[in-house]
Amino acid sequence: MEPTTNPDFQHGYTSGVEGVNRETYEGYLSSQINTDWLSERIQEKRTELTTVERQLAESTEANRTAFASLQTHALSVERLGKQLGQREADRQGLESDRTNLRERRTKAAPDYSLLAGLLFLVAGISFLAGDLIISHEIVAYALNIRNTNEAWAFAVGLAMVSVLLKPAYDRLIEQPYQENPVQYGSRYGRFKMGLAIFSVLTLAVLGWFRYEAYRTDQLKAAINKSVRQLQLNTDPTAGTQDLSAATLNKIEKQLSESSELNLALVNSPWALLSFVLSGILFALAGAVCLGISLPVLSAFWFRWLQADVKLWKLRRRLKRLDKEIAPIEAALSEQRIQQNILQHNLDLLPDLNALKARCESVSADLTTLYAELKLAQTDSRISNFNDGYGQGEARLANLSDDEQRQLRKEMLSLHHSSRSSTSEIRPANTQPVNGTNGKQNGLRPYQAIRKFLEDEL
Repeated sequence: MEPTTNPDFQHGYTSGVEGVNRETYEGYLSSQINTDWLSERIQEKRTELTTVERQLAESTEANRTAFASLQTHALSVERLGKQLGQREADRQGLESDRTNLRERRTKAAPDYSLLAGLLFLVAGISFLAGDLIISHEIVAYALNIRNTNEAWAFAVGLAMVSVLLKPAYDRLIEQPYQENPVQYGSRYGRFKMGLAIFSVLTLAVLGWFRYEAYRTDQLKAAINKSVRQLQLNTDPTAGTQDLSAATLNKIEKQLSESSELNLALVNSPWALLSFVLSGILFALAGAVCLGISLPVLSAFWFRWLQADVKLWKLRRRLKRLDKEIAPIEAALSEQRIQQNILQHNLDLLPDLNALKARCESVSADLTTLYAELKLAQTDSRISNFNDGYGQGEARLANLSDDEQRQLRKEMLSLHHSSRSSTSEIRPANTQPVNGTNGKQNGLRPYQAIRKFLEDEL
């Protein structure tokens, strides 16, 4: 479009020719352009608000659907997690029991081997048997108990003294030494040394008594041989009574010597010491051997027949738990994968709070734009009015009096016709007012003045 044919150029040219103030139309153009720009922005904001509201509705529905699907998998994950946690707790309990049992098994390892324990057990039983025999001899002969059952019962009771001494040995000697060898090592060593000395002394007494018994047996054998020799040398056909009497005297003398040897052996103090010391030694030795062997056998009993069996059962239970845990873990992993996928999809959806904030922001922008549009339209109409007023005033100044009178008449006629057309479109139930307050034809004062001017012109 050429500049000379532009409406703004023509209007500016006309205003310049007529001498109208240019700032009025400039204000009108600025307000009109601002109005157009605000209208475009308002339309854009309306479109944006519609789009955001649609996105908010779609996102709300998508969030509702995704959250409903997510809850299904979340409940499955929670249920499987509880089951897995229970199984894991059971497994931890079994692992703890197995660890404690292994520690107990390790601590229960004896200082002696099984073979040594069995040897000490045999030795203890041998000592008990020997003490039982000695006790039976004492009961049967020394105490003159002739009833066999009563004699054996009393002998067994005496032999069980070794069993009575065993707890004392365990608690006073063996157990403190096992728990704290440094502190109780001297006590343990003194007991062992005293027992060894006592054993050697007892063996020495028994050896001396055995020597005395052996010597007595040899003497008795020599006497018996001499008696047999005398009996063989005696002539049964000899009738002499003196020779037979002499031989009998010798035999009786030999027999009396043998009896004296037996009595001397029985009344020997070595015999007394042998019986006393052997009884004490057998009781102490039996208690010591049982105190060593029974804990060893008990330890092996616990390790092999209790701990190992329990460990085997725990291992089977752990394997069974592992078989139960494997499918639960697989199902839990699958549910977590689905949950993560749904959660990711949910995170990818637009934020509802952001969309709501955006709706509020767009609504606030629309309110502001409407306010600015109102002001722009007001300024535009005011500027347009001022421009028209200025052009009319400039034109009126260039007309003669007759032309001005004729123009006023035309303008008033035009205005009157417009007022008449306005009154014709009043509502049908509105009645015209005639002759009110002394007014002719119901005209108001300013209307009467206009009528008078028209008539004069």
